Amino acid sequence: MLIHPHRRAFPLVEPADFAAPALPDAVAAHETALRTVFAWADEYLCGPHPDLGRRGAVCPFTDTSLQRGLFYLSVHPGRPAGVEELAALLLDYRDWFGLLEPRTGPGAQFKTILVLFPELTGFDVVDRAQRALKPDYTRDGLMLGEFHPGPPQKGGLWNPEFRPLHSPVPLLAIRHMVPTDFPFLRDDDDTVAAYLQRFGDRVPAHLREHVRAAADRLATSGS
Repeated sequence: MLIHPHRRAFPLVEPADFAAPALPDAVAAHETALRTVFAWADEYLCGPHPDLGRRGAVCPFTDTSLQRGLFYLSVHPGRPAGVEELAALLLDYRDWFGLLEPRTGPGAQFKTILVLFPELTGFDVVDRAQRALKPDYTRDGLMLGEFHPGPPQKGGLWNPEFRPLHSPVPLLAIRHMVPTDFPFLRDDDDTVAAYLQRFGDRVPAHLREHVRAAADRLATSGS
């Protein structure tokens, strides 16, 4: 378990912590939610799904993130009332994410922080927070993903009827943006611009046509 050196953020629970019979005392009150999400990540995100529309795991990065001990979970009790409150809660984690090793190099793409909100019963605030914060996060080279039991209405990239962001506990996930993230960013000019600035010279071959079309649209709109 990691404790923030200066701020009052809740601790980060590491994959190795889940091997013990009980989680550390600092997070014991939220053990059920933490273990539920950890099992969901291991079983659902790391595994295939018949409705996914392609071969392989639901999330190609999670298994390596878990194996390298870079998959961190934290909990915020209570029910954030709005986007502003949720954004403020995430600030400590966003800054902390940047301090955690590895900061650069290929291994950095596997670093992930999941912030759980187990007492939330209305999930719309999670969706709205993700939409509002996404442009700022992408400008900093980060992705912010929303997951909850709703589930979020976003369909899968390969099967629009599939709801891949379903999770047993509401949460927001922070990770580094990678070149293959373009399909998640293509519908918004701000996020397209952030992608082009960071990855314009190393777009994966299978995405180049789509990225070129988005870049042309951006140039035409004068953004």
